[in-house]
Order: sequence, then structure tokens, then C-alpha cells
Amino acid sequence: MSAAPGQPLRLLTFSTLYPNPAQPNHGVFVENRLRHLLASGHAESTVLAPVLWFPGRGVARRAVPAEVVRHGIRVLHPRFLGPPGLGMWVNPWILHRIARAALRRLLAEGLRPQAIDAHYLYPDGVVAVWLGREFGLPVVITGRGSDTSLLPNYRFPRRLIQGAIAGSAALIAVSAALKEGLVALGAPPEKVTVLRNGVDLALFRPPADRAAARAALGLTGPALLSVGLLIPRKGHHLTIEAMRELPDHTLLIAGEGPERGALEAQIARLGLGGRVRLLGARPHAELPALYGAADALVLASAREGWANVLLEAMGCGTPAIASPAWGSREAIAAPAAGLVLPDDAPASIAAGVRQLFAALPDRAATRAYAEGFGWEATTQGQLTLFRRVLAA
Repeated sequence: MSAAPGQPLRLLTFSTLYPNPAQPNHGVFVENRLRHLLASGHAESTVLAPVLWFPGRGVARRAVPAEVVRHGIRVLHPRFLGPPGLGMWVNPWILHRIARAALRRLLAEGLRPQAIDAHYLYPDGVVAVWLGREFGLPVVITGRGSDTSLLPNYRFPRRLIQGAIAGSAALIAVSAALKEGLVALGAPPEKVTVLRNGVDLALFRPPADRAAARAALGLTGPALLSVGLLIPRKGHHLTIEAMRELPDHTLLIAGEGPERGALEAQIARLGLGGRVRLLGARPHAELPALYGAADALVLASAREGWANVLLEAMGCGTPAIASPAWGSREAIAAPAAGLVLPDDAPASIAAGVRQLFAALPDRAATRAYAEGFGWEATTQGQLTLFRRVLAA
């Protein structure tokens, strides 16, 4: 069912990766892309974002309302029960049951989506394809990183992921490297469109008074910043280890997660308490001040489809140093942007910091580089892709 000329596309956005009142930064990159798409005036969407719940673990059952409106977008948050240790194997069926009931209610209310806009291959994309078959809706799945690089290493998820790839109408990869991963899983190259994430250049911009931003954080010398969940994949422990070789630098880490205790212990063991600070989770709107105060961003992730923090930092005039994860070389493609490391070893991180600080890019040049990564091209690419899918 194609969209009538001049009428906006009607989408159902489906993913467990979406912000909610208890987790305001969870999957914010999905929300950001959707907001820019809807702001074009050529698409509308209702979001179905199930929330994982289990007694005594994760998000409290009552912490997230069943329905909210965020930035003018209606978002439904049905709960699905995720047994610890078994989620990888049973979540597709549990999630499908909850999502199917929620979609039936939406259809009974009069919602008439033309396509499902799904994010993350497993279990979200798998379930989206099952829903699409049942309700006669084409499905476009966006692959985002570990759903393509890590989860397919497990035989059972791999089979379901390959089924979702085959059953989708089209696939989106957030980087060219990620497209290669999807093709390796069996996706026909012509079925995969590369649509990188953009950056909100109005929000992520150089601070009006950088000296004041640094003073507010107590920064007096060279300052590094890392932003991301405190989980092993983000490599914060590697950056902390590298600080042993950077005695003149301070490291700020913004984020929260299960590795906090281990990182605190590492900082104490290495005697870095005066130079490495864990700032905890910060609202998205507070990140520009952190980026603007830092001299460089460090991203030591083992896996990333497209790390949004790279462009966010550059939008604030701050160059980045990144491990060679998927998408890093595409985001850091000029000296003004920073540099990509040969690997994520602490010695390489320290060497990269010294190399960058030996000739720091002009902050205005870094901002100018980021201005080439607005959301306009990605939004137009989505509109073109969905229209093509509906026309077919």
C-alpha cells in the first residue's frame, strides 16, 4: 500500500531501544533519527517500545508508564518479562506475544500504519518481521552494531537474524562497514541502504564561554572525556589504564552501568583518583557542556555500528580519538575530526592522545567538519526508501 501523493508516510516504529522516563538516554539515537524524520512533515509514527522487566531486576514495573508522549510522539511501553540468563533464547517469543497484543489494540483504535520501522536485528527485528507477516505490513530493519557483529556468533540467534533479514522488505545500515556485516549474514547488497546517523548541530555546538565550562568542572590542564554506558564493550577500563602514561591529563567519564564498581576499584588501585572522575549518567542536554570543556573525546569501544558520541563531540569543536570499531573511520575521515587508533590497547590509546595533542586541530575546523553530518541527508534517504518499499 503506497502513500497517497502529498500524504505523510504512516509508520509504526518498533524497538526495545527507545528512551523512557526511567531510562531517558536509552536508545536516544533511535528517537533522534525519528524526530528528524517526523520534523520533515512527510512522515508520522506511533512508537511501540516494549520495556524489559523482571521482579527485582532492571527497570521497576511502575517506573515506566504504559503510554507517554515525548517530543510530540506517542510512545507505548508494554512490559515483557525477561528471565535472567534466558533472554537471548526466549525473548523473541515473549516479546512477540506482548507486541502482537499491543498492535492489535492500536489497530482497533483506528491506527493504520503502512510499514514497520524496526531497530536492532535481535530480537526486535525478528519480532517485527513476524508482526509484519501477521498484519500484512512491510518491515524495514535498521542494524546498529552488536546485533550484526556479536549476536550472530550464537547459532540460534543467527538463524533467527538471517530469517529476519530474508523476511524484511529492506535493511538500513548505519555505516558502510555494518552493511558489509549484513551482507556476510546473507543480505543481498541491493537490499541494504547505508544511512548514517547525524548530529543535532543546534544542540551540539561550541560553548559560548569555554573557560567557564572548564572552570565549572574544575579543569585546569589537558582534559579527556569518555561518554557511554559503564559496560566492558565500551572499553572505559582501557582508557583508565592508558592514563598511567598520561600524567598531565584528566579523564572524565560520563555514564552509568554495572561496571562502575570495577572501574572505581581500578582507579583506586592505579592511584588515579585525582585525575579520573566518574560523573555518572548525564541527561543528553547536558552533554554539550562536557564535550565543549574537554580537549578530546576518547572512544575505546570494542564494537560500534556508528558511535554518535564522535559527531556530538565534533559538533562542540572537540576532536575524537577512537578505536577501529565499525564506523569510526567513516566518522573520523579528516585531521580536523581527530584520529583512529590501530587497536584499543591502553598503550595505543596513550600514544594516540600524545599524537593528537602534539597538533590539536583548530576547534572551529572540527566544528566545520561536523557540519557536514547533519540529519537532512539521512531523513531524505529514509523517505526515499520507505516510499520505494510501499510502492513495491
